[in-house]
Amino acid sequence: MTRTSSPLLLIAAGGTGGHMFPAQALAEEMAAKGWRVKLSTDARGARYAGGFPSAVQIEQVASATFARGGPLAKLAVPFRILAGIASAVVRNMIDRPTVTVGFGGYPTIPAMASSWLLRVPRAIHEQNGVMGRVNRVFARHVDRFACGTWPTDLPEGVQGEHTGNPVRGAVLARQASPYIPPGDYPMSILVIGGSQGARILSDVVPAAIAALPGAVLANLRVAHQARDEDGLRVTDAYAAAGIHAEVKPFFADVPRRLSECQLVVSRAGASSVADISVVGRPAILVPYAAAAGDHQSANAKGLAGAGGAIVIPERELTPETLTREILRVLDNPAGAEQMARAALGYGIPDASTRLVALVEDLAGKTNA
Repeated sequence: MTRTSSPLLLIAAGGTGGHMFPAQALAEEMAAKGWRVKLSTDARGARYAGGFPSAVQIEQVASATFARGGPLAKLAVPFRILAGIASAVVRNMIDRPTVTVGFGGYPTIPAMASSWLLRVPRAIHEQNGVMGRVNRVFARHVDRFACGTWPTDLPEGVQGEHTGNPVRGAVLARQASPYIPPGDYPMSILVIGGSQGARILSDVVPAAIAALPGAVLANLRVAHQARDEDGLRVTDAYAAAGIHAEVKPFFADVPRRLSECQLVVSRAGASSVADISVVGRPAILVPYAAAAGDHQSANAKGLAGAGGAIVIPERELTPETLTREILRVLDNPAGAEQMARAALGYGIPDASTRLVALVEDLAGKTNA
């Protein structure tokens, strides 16, 4: 099959790990099947594209959001979006996609709008239990709607399909890794808070871990993802308590660290929940209270209900509360092992396969 005769998948994803990681998982699968794949995103999203297959063509589009900038910047948003749509229409007329899949975020608007104008078959994958603004706008204008979290709050008249959230190949490679329950030997806690860490976790977690009994601390090491501006104080807090900790703004090897840890303390982003459940690890989840529609609480609900996670609302997160919940896991090996099994049972490791089937079905209807 030549490059020009290969079907083309246009993936549109916004500039956060929550959108980009499932987009990357689909790109990996489709590229392996011989499809050409393009990623349409903005400059911020392009920074997260390093893990995509090298064959994926990255197209940066003009986009903007009403959530950032002053009054003049907000006035310019519609014009930037319209410029992005016009440019996308031209590109897609020259190299017409077979199927377009949007993963959410403002940078997806040009690709999704141009595909609607050109009548390209299109789908949306919504990662969260509460829909994002852009996906809600396009929900009634796509052929298929895939849901990563179930149930998803869908607009009236929109029928969703539960595919689960695709995880990257590096996560799948660690699927169902044997879990070593906590005990009197080296243990690790992984602290992740979204693509660049979470300030509240940096505020609370070091103090909570420092308050653990000495017998636990003697065996413990911590990997903590913290923002650049928080890194030094977090490092100092662990050092002052004599805790072996590695603090970085981003861990490129989260799948390995997940597979080797006894406990994860994390935000409840859809990709984080998917990664945790596919690998199968006990988790303490702290949903981001300011998330649109409180969607992180919706994301956490399923894993907690299955018995794989403890949820602490942000308003209740204190060092004392977190210390108690960490001990519930680390002082109870049988319970921790049960949580790991429950998390694994909740995971959908074939989410990428389900989404691939949806794309291929849309492509088949195009060629029929």
